[in-house]
Amino acid sequence: MSAQAELAASPHLSPEQSRALQRSPAQCVRHGFLQALPFILVLMPFGMLFGVVASEAGLDLAQTVGFTVLVLAGASQFTAVQLLTDHAPVLVIIVSAIAVNLRMAMYSASLVPWLGAARPRDRAWIAYALIDQSYALSIQHYEKHPRLSIDQRVGYFLGSVLATCPVWVVAMLLGFWLGKSIPEDWALDFAMPITFLALISPMLRTPAHVAAALVAVVGSLIFAFLPSGLGLFVAAPLAMITGAVVEALMERRNGARL
Repeated sequence: MSAQAELAASPHLSPEQSRALQRSPAQCVRHGFLQALPFILVLMPFGMLFGVVASEAGLDLAQTVGFTVLVLAGASQFTAVQLLTDHAPVLVIIVSAIAVNLRMAMYSASLVPWLGAARPRDRAWIAYALIDQSYALSIQHYEKHPRLSIDQRVGYFLGSVLATCPVWVVAMLLGFWLGKSIPEDWALDFAMPITFLALISPMLRTPAHVAAALVAVVGSLIFAFLPSGLGLFVAAPLAMITGAVVEALMERRNGARL
């Protein structure tokens, strides 16, 4: 009996955890793919909207495709294109796009305990394909099933990527080609807030998570007057500090009860 099979037979595991441990890496790819499919409902209009915006900003097809494939980050792509439309300096555009995408550094740090032991080539494509959807699904799956092998974790991440990243590129192409024929009253921009609400809501499981989310929202609104989205530089650290403080207080309180 393999080590994973022995783990799966443990009486301390729930049926769901046992099934997860029994999946082969290929089955983990399929499982991650299926679980990521619902995101297509928001990725399609989100991607189409970027295609429309890029076309209206004067980018040609090659530039839009190259931008999408190289950056692969919707929020920073929108930021950069908007600043291009406003004729902002190149340095401001680059810094703003990086600022919006700084959350990926936090995503990467939280994935290190789960995927840090992967092969270098796997870590390379994981770093490239790390987006909000693949991160949110994977981190929840890993925390729910902490005994998965590294190959099972990588397989699940790959499945979530295969269901989301190609859809983003295809949706962008559709938006670019069909942009002028899409009625303005369709309001495709609804997809952006819905996407992030769908990602964040399942992760608000502790008082620390809730406190950090509230501070992030309030801070973003208070500092919205800052140019080029710089309010995120203020709101994000405040939210992280709040979450860390609340978590430390909760641990101290739980320790006092023992």
